[in-house]
Amino acid sequence: MSEADETRDGVALTNLDQPLSDRDDATKRDLVDYLDAVRDRILPQLRDRPLSVIRVRPGQPPFMQKNLPRYTPDWVRRVPVWAEASHREVSYALCDDRRTLLWFANQRAVEYHPTLATAADLHRPTHLVLDLDPPEGDGFGAAVGAALLVRQALADAGLSGAVKTSGAKGVHVFVPISDGPMAEELAAATRAVAARAERLDPALATTAFIREDRGGRVFVDATRAGGATVVAAYSPRLRPGLPVSFPVDWADLTEVTPADFTIRTVPALVAGADPWAGSMPAPQPLPADLVAEGRTIPVARVQAMHEGKRRARARREAG
Repeated sequence: MSEADETRDGVALTNLDQPLSDRDDATKRDLVDYLDAVRDRILPQLRDRPLSVIRVRPGQPPFMQKNLPRYTPDWVRRVPVWAEASHREVSYALCDDRRTLLWFANQRAVEYHPTLATAADLHRPTHLVLDLDPPEGDGFGAAVGAALLVRQALADAGLSGAVKTSGAKGVHVFVPISDGPMAEELAAATRAVAARAERLDPALATTAFIREDRGGRVFVDATRAGGATVVAAYSPRLRPGLPVSFPVDWADLTEVTPADFTIRTVPALVAGADPWAGSMPAPQPLPADLVAEGRTIPVARVQAMHEGKRRARARREAG
C-alpha cells in the first residue's frame, strides 16, 4: 500500500502528484483539491442517496462502481439494494460527509451519480428529470434549444424547474416534486413532458429512443426515472479538461458553453453561494393529467427492444 502524501479528515491521500488518467493533464491532487473545495455544494446532492461513481486508473479504461469493494472502510455508510437485473444485493455507498468524499477522491472516483430517490424510500424519486442529449458533434446549442422547449412544456403544465449543464454536451432539467408520487407515476409524467416538448418543435426535438431514428435531432430522454441515476450538480466529468456539471440560470443558458465550467473555474464560482440550491424552485405536486397522458405512452426501452427485434426479423426475412 502506498505511503500517504498527506492526511485530511483522517483519510490517507496517496499518489497525489500522479496523473489522474492518461486522457488529461490533471493530477489526482487536482481532483482531491476540487472535491474538497466544493464539498459544501456537492455533498447536499449526494447525501442519503445510493451512489454510483465512475473511477479511472492510469492505463485502464474507466469503470462504473456501484457495489462497494471489500476494502471499503467501516465508517463509509452504505445501504443494500436489490438489483433485479443481476439478481443480487448491491451495497451502495451513501456519501454524506467530507471524509467519505475524500475517500472516494483518493479512489480516483471522478464522476458522482446519485439515485433520484433517497435511501429512505427508493420507490419515490424526489425529482422529475429530463436529459437533453444532442446528436454527435458540437450540439450544445441544440440541447439548449430543446431544454427551452422542455421549460415551455413544464410551464404549460404549471411546473417549473432548474437547469444545469451535464458536463458533457447535454443539458439536464430538474423539477422537484412534492407529495411523494411513486416511481411509476413520475416516470409516466416524465414521458408526457418529453412528448409535449417534442410536439412544440419536432424538427429540433425527438423522443425516439433508437439512435438511428433521431435524424440529427436532440433526444429528449425521459428514462431518468425509477431507479435511474443522474450525474450530480458539481460533479466532474471524465472528459478532456475535466468539465463539471454546473447550474445555469435560464436567462444565461444561451450564453454559456460546457467548457466554461471545469474543476479549475468552479470553486471560485461557488465560493459565496450555491447556485443549484438558489435556482431550484420549491417542490410541486405532480399534475394528474400528466400522469394520465404518460400512461398512454409506451416505455421507451421496452418499445425499442420490441422494435429492434422486429427490424432484425425483417432483415432476416429480406436477406
